[in-house]
Amino acid sequence: MPANTVTLDTELFAYQDNVYTTPPHKVSFFSRIAPTPVFYWKFLTNVYRSSGQARKGKYDAARWSETSHQVLTALESVGVNVEISGVEHLRQLDSPCVIVGNHMSMLETIVLPAIVQPVKDVTFVVKQSLLDYPVFRHILRSRDPIAVTRDNPREDFKSVMLGGTERLNNGRSIVVFPQTTRSKTFEPENFNTIGAKLALKAGVPIVPIALMTDAWSNGKRIKDFGPILPTKKVRFAFGEPLVMSGRGAEQHQQTIDFIESKLRSWQ
Repeated sequence: MPANTVTLDTELFAYQDNVYTTPPHKVSFFSRIAPTPVFYWKFLTNVYRSSGQARKGKYDAARWSETSHQVLTALESVGVNVEISGVEHLRQLDSPCVIVGNHMSMLETIVLPAIVQPVKDVTFVVKQSLLDYPVFRHILRSRDPIAVTRDNPREDFKSVMLGGTERLNNGRSIVVFPQTTRSKTFEPENFNTIGAKLALKAGVPIVPIALMTDAWSNGKRIKDFGPILPTKKVRFAFGEPLVMSGRGAEQHQQTIDFIESKLRSWQ
């Protein structure tokens, strides 16, 4: 086992026929009438506690998964329903991979560790600004992410290729959101090929993931903290691994096709 990999933990979701859906539960009166403040109180308490553990060097991969799962549970507690499918494709892989998906909201960055980390040791390509967030930065920095600025595409590409290959060679999978910014709509022309290029360089497969996460909407003043909308269902769907070949163009297009197909079926 490569030196930087970790022992993976028991999965945190009860899948039935490889699908998790939020079980029936009672939502409190206050959570029904004020889902946004109730959720953010729970979320920010979680972040503050986790940040303290990270500063002390006590925020390991297992704790990351647990606190990520707590965020999803907090969303469910205010009435958000969640569906997760396709995780078996990650389980069946005997190598790390590049997980490539659309980017809709803050939700996927926060919740994906609960889904992926117990199955595959993982980190993210993230915006540098997230690593500079008060309090939250301690959590992210503890998980060895790859930072990009979005200001210098050449340097960002170099950072992802070098940092991503190093982590993949050490057994750690990478989550990449190739869109330049979060968006409720999926526009293939803004979905760049960096995930395919990284997978090709490292000799690992792509696992596409389609996301519908606008229940955690983008805010007008602070983009990361918008209203919570329990009427919108949250969905995560992983596709079959795509083995890289040629220049990766075919696998890039297959990733786009998978995401577009899922989004159409959900809408």
